[in-house]
Amino acid sequence: MSKETLLTVGIDLGTSTTQLVLSELTVENFASAFTVPRISISDKKVIYRSDIIFTPLLNQSEIDAEPIKAFVAEQYRQAGIHKQDIQMGAVIITGETARKSNANNVLRALSGYAGDFVVATYLDGEIMYEKISFPDVSLLAYIIAGKGAGAQTYSETKRKPVVNLDIGGGTTNLAVFKDGEVIDTACFDIGGRLIKLDQQQKITYIAPKIQEIINKKGLTLHLGDQATEQNLLPIISELVAVLENSIGLGTQSPFYQLLVTNHPLRKGEELPIVTFSGGVADCLNTTSTNLFKYGDIGLLLGKYLRKSLIFSEKEVLESAETIRATVVGAGSHTAEISGSTIAYREQILPVKNIPILKLAQEDETLTVTELGQRIQEKLNWHRIEETPQIALAIRGMSNPTFADIQRYGQGIVEGLASLVAEQIPIIVMVDEDMAKALGHSLSAHLPKDYPFICLDSVKVENGDYVDIGLPVAEGAVLPVIVKTLVFN
Repeated sequence: MSKETLLTVGIDLGTSTTQLVLSELTVENFASAFTVPRISISDKKVIYRSDIIFTPLLNQSEIDAEPIKAFVAEQYRQAGIHKQDIQMGAVIITGETARKSNANNVLRALSGYAGDFVVATYLDGEIMYEKISFPDVSLLAYIIAGKGAGAQTYSETKRKPVVNLDIGGGTTNLAVFKDGEVIDTACFDIGGRLIKLDQQQKITYIAPKIQEIINKKGLTLHLGDQATEQNLLPIISELVAVLENSIGLGTQSPFYQLLVTNHPLRKGEELPIVTFSGGVADCLNTTSTNLFKYGDIGLLLGKYLRKSLIFSEKEVLESAETIRATVVGAGSHTAEISGSTIAYREQILPVKNIPILKLAQEDETLTVTELGQRIQEKLNWHRIEETPQIALAIRGMSNPTFADIQRYGQGIVEGLASLVAEQIPIIVMVDEDMAKALGHSLSAHLPKDYPFICLDSVKVENGDYVDIGLPVAEGAVLPVIVKTLVFN
């Protein structure tokens, strides 16, 4: 096959700003003409960067959805594309904006502008996919920011752990990369829009946790007061101290626990290299004489962060992206493609937000009957009242025999009999390159023309969710987005 390109979008609704990027992914077959196709993403490039606007709000508790939809539509018009041209994408709502009462409604309203694919939001310690809500977990939107900033690449080229601090308007999201892999994450309620000012530099908004710091420190700072560098410095100093603490520097601030959003980084990992992204990253080297020109404390926070222990005791590298890191990451770092030896019924595609049920490796050695029983047992992990839609994940075998393939196929169909009884499509994901053969076995054991997908070469774990898109590369591969969750 010749090269094929996929158009992706990343839409980021942050505390301060809203923006989007369009990226082009090149899919290419690297195998020779007489071998099994080996198709992978060979290139990723940003082809359009939108204007950046302040995130429109109806009031302090609601996002104004209509201007956001109009903004996205206008950016598509300027880029010369139609929303139906988008093949995959991500909508990310982060920070204070994700806590607005209508965040999920806005997310659904925008889903039509991100193709038939991933729509996700990070919501203050919760993850929401469409109508599904899970307590005490967080979508790793900050991992996407870290990838957009270049921290993942630095961790590979420098062969050292790299931590990215994505400092937005309401939160600071940390992601630690080691040898290209994410090994830890954290989030703190620290950002540039936690205090807002009017054009006369009078204070119009103080975030609740900032107000708590003001009260505990006995500061005289109120709504309507004139903001100055001097009267805000005690607060800025505490925020900077907590950011130092977040990567293991300085004496722990008394406000450290207050400002932890969900959980801090694990202790023990040395973090020699730091990158920054988010709007405040653009404020680190400010030369502006008006520190309040954006109507917030972002420039002031950036000024004093630049003087912090982070810059004197760590190696700080230049980021590939700063304010656009999340949106660039969302547009071009969320997609994968399946292996080339797969089996599927196209009529059930695309599918979204499917939870992974992954078998343990020892489960895969069981007999047909035992394997089916084990799958039935583990299916109950996802059962609340009705039969759940899941994607069954297995490691598989690198050189399976015909008997192995048949054992897997029959065991899986028996184990998922409750799904078959209700005509719920069967989705199987395999680490090893054996999906084509396994798909034939599944087809033989399932009712005639039963809807199923069997794909390989995409690694997933229990707790993940997947979206699977329409086939590309002349039907040889399926685009996949794995949405990874982390539990406190």
